[in-house]
Amino acid sequence: MSAETTTSPPSAPDAGREPFSPALRKVIAVTTLGAFMVFLDSTVVNVALQTLTKEWDTSLSTIQWLVTAYLLAMTAVIPISGWFGARWGAKRVFIAAIAVFTLASLACALATSVEQLIAFRALQGIGGIAVPVSQAILVRAAGPRLMARVVSVSGIPVIMAPVIGPTLGGLLLQHVGWESIFLVNIPIGMITVLLAVRLLPGDTITHPGKLDVPGLVTIVAASVGLTFGLSEIGNSGHATSAKVLVPLVSGALLLASFIVVSLRRAKPLLDLRLFKDQTYSAASLTNFFMGALSLGAVILMPLYFQTVRGEDAVATGLLLIPQGVGIAVALLRVARFVDKFGSGPVALVGGLISIVGTVPFVLIGDTTSYWWIGVAMVVRGFGIGTCAVPAVTAAFRAVSPMKIPDATVQLNVGQRIGGSLAAAILAVVLQRQLQSAHLPADQANGFGVAFWWTLGIGAAAALPAVLLAVVERRTAAAAAPAAPAGSLKEARQA
Repeated sequence: MSAETTTSPPSAPDAGREPFSPALRKVIAVTTLGAFMVFLDSTVVNVALQTLTKEWDTSLSTIQWLVTAYLLAMTAVIPISGWFGARWGAKRVFIAAIAVFTLASLACALATSVEQLIAFRALQGIGGIAVPVSQAILVRAAGPRLMARVVSVSGIPVIMAPVIGPTLGGLLLQHVGWESIFLVNIPIGMITVLLAVRLLPGDTITHPGKLDVPGLVTIVAASVGLTFGLSEIGNSGHATSAKVLVPLVSGALLLASFIVVSLRRAKPLLDLRLFKDQTYSAASLTNFFMGALSLGAVILMPLYFQTVRGEDAVATGLLLIPQGVGIAVALLRVARFVDKFGSGPVALVGGLISIVGTVPFVLIGDTTSYWWIGVAMVVRGFGIGTCAVPAVTAAFRAVSPMKIPDATVQLNVGQRIGGSLAAAILAVVLQRQLQSAHLPADQANGFGVAFWWTLGIGAAAALPAVLLAVVERRTAAAAAPAAPAGSLKEARQA
């Protein structure tokens, strides 16, 4: 265990019943609203890609840049979010990011060409820095004792955004127009800014020192290279083309260089020494795979409903609700179990449940009952939520308060790369399966093959959860002799 990190044993049972303070409730409301807007916008735009292709009379590969440009811009600014928050204050950065996102949404709605629309989407991606900054604000306000409950409660609207988004997007596209998918952000953004000014606690400026510019350039180039390369796999369907290999290899080399240099610097942009702590490493790896697993369902299920079953965007959004319900139920309940049993065991159980919930999709057909699919989606969503919350909670609890910005950035980057990697792999697998599939039954079999890969991702997520459980048990056993009876509660608060 590194000197800069601390690993806490499970908290006392009464932690789960401690009410949130009024100040903490305000922080949860404001930060969750801002994150909800960002995630909602992403899912709504994804539904509109086909409509925008016709509206602008362009190719799908061009319109796909609405997603790629957004991801690249957000990936570029996430690594610097911790330094920005320390230098100017997390509250100020959060408000500025929401304001940028809101203004960029208005600009998107007023765009007069597809090139302008892509550029304004990139500006939206820069405003997406609000997500990691809001997490840092929330984690600091919660403290280690209430961490699991706060992560659970704040995660419900954010997880529900991908469920609400497709339905909302379909309704807006059918009855209002494509501009409305961006205009819907305006009132949410304005309300969030006003509430943030009034309700968020004052900033704490820590003067982080001189910005590590070489490290920033290297990690941004590496992140953009990896994200772009993975996106191109999904767009082209070929993993061996120069447009894929050049950015991927370049990104991997730059990432390796960043790691080596950062470990030697006294004050690097990101403190990668946090990974010396086994708890943090296991939790981060679990978070990486859970990002991949959750995105797998977001990609495959809408395509299945629309391609195999012929459903429209509105019906597809409604059919995706069961998974959101499963995740929401898990988020409402899992915190109590994390506080009682620890993050590792709960994450492992959640990973196993998600695997069980994925098995029915491997066997999916063109006439599979929607009721059966809905039940499986609830189980799968419950497993994902039960695994994700403990992983994030354990990662934050394993670091000192001063290192929360570093942990926030690393968790966000890891989850985003995991999701991009899953999207790329599943897109290639599915495209190859559907090339020669013309009948619905054959198409359904192709989706079944893609879900085998999703099942493998779920199994991979369970492995670091096992390590997390082992490390937590070992740490608790080592600390037990030194702690007097009844001091478990105080040890948790330390």
